Amino acid sequence: MKYFTIKELSETNTGLQNIPTQEAIANLENLVEKILDPVREFWGAPIIVNSGYRSEAVNIAVGGVASSQHLKGEAADITVGNPTKNRQLFEMLANGGYEFDQLIDEKNYTWIHVSLKRSGNNRRQILHLK
Repeated sequence: MKYFTIKELSETNTGLQNIPTQEAIANLENLVEKILDPVREFWGAPIIVNSGYRSEAVNIAVGGVASSQHLKGEAADITVGNPTKNRQLFEMLANGGYEFDQLIDEKNYTWIHVSLKRSGNNRRQILHLK
């Protein structure tokens, strides 16, 4: 974990407790090792994590779905500052040979959701949500 920390990936501004389980930590480490650090290295500039791991209470507070991969530490919502740059990062992730489960353009590239399963089948599903 070169560019990201578990603390950064589990921060919340909800005021609620958000401590990842050991399994969630292992999933976050996998996400960083296989996607976030390599992408950051190639991008050459900071990538901001808006949301990583979410406890059940945090997920409810932010309006996350009950099946959110954030609950397992398998997902991060990221940004590089603005929709134009986020779109460039999204295209890099989609076309760069990275393994992922879901890559989601959230609200016209306001942020990017990227997820990766540590075990099981990663679908390389690409979605655009308004």
